[in-house]
Amino acid sequence: MDHCVRCPESHYANTEQSHCLQKAMTFLSHEDPLGMALTCLALGFSALTAGVLGIFVKYHHTPIIKANNRSLTYILLITLTFCFLCPLLFIGHPNTATCVLQQSTFAVLFTVALSTVLAKTITVVLAFKITVPGRMVRWITISRAPNYIIPVCTLIQLVLCGIWLSTSPPFVDSDAHTEHGHIIIICNKGSAIAFHSGLGYLCSLALGSYTMAYLSRNLPDTFNEAKFISFSMLVFYTVWVTFLPVYHSTKGKITVVMEVFSILASSAGLLGYIFVPKSYIILFRPHRNVLHHVRNKAHSRGKLIIQFNPYFS
Repeated sequence: MDHCVRCPESHYANTEQSHCLQKAMTFLSHEDPLGMALTCLALGFSALTAGVLGIFVKYHHTPIIKANNRSLTYILLITLTFCFLCPLLFIGHPNTATCVLQQSTFAVLFTVALSTVLAKTITVVLAFKITVPGRMVRWITISRAPNYIIPVCTLIQLVLCGIWLSTSPPFVDSDAHTEHGHIIIICNKGSAIAFHSGLGYLCSLALGSYTMAYLSRNLPDTFNEAKFISFSMLVFYTVWVTFLPVYHSTKGKITVVMEVFSILASSAGLLGYIFVPKSYIILFRPHRNVLHHVRNKAHSRGKLIIQFNPYFS
């Protein structure tokens, strides 16, 4: 033809460029190899976390579990179970409901998890400082004031999500240019500022937990979660800082895959570094999970630093 006509965005030209063909709709589905693999990982890690929770409930009376605040431990494990299930919202045909739930659920669940870790580290530091004269430290420890960190931090994230959803909420979008012959159905984040603000808030909680873990690095080994929490927070922070440049340099389904992988990797870091060592001691080294061994390990500079106070129960 003397004058060519460009195909509409919903079509593409055939090899001879004589006809326009309908583009196929595509998205990260459960039947896709990547989608299937990520679904299996999410369900597998969720089941593993539930198993760890079962172990901790069964052996709730043992010193190693009492020494690390059982209530906060249960909250963290339950939250991690849902964190591993969160990627299922990213897999499948996007719609308005799933697009909104993807980001808000991810933000709130990880806020609860990180604020719980922060509360655990602050409480451990205060529990050790109770040997130092100070009414305020003693009152904060006995009253379990650090536990209020969880609802306060979660409320802040809920406010951020509320502002996000009321001003520029996520919506279903299409990408007709990334893959030839395909229209990729994706969830648009809506406000990029709100998305990065929520992610930055999570990273700040991770840095706060890492700082408190660093302050408790010299506490007795039996009760000390500092090195495990430090590694888990470093993994979380590294995963999401690395995610940002990759997120902005990819398009289409790969972007969704990277976000799902980051959610699974950061959740696995929390589960692996904080709970696997304790589960190993409970199941395979029970002789280290007795009060006599704990008290021997709890002596530092010739005196007993740890006592089973209300925090430990």
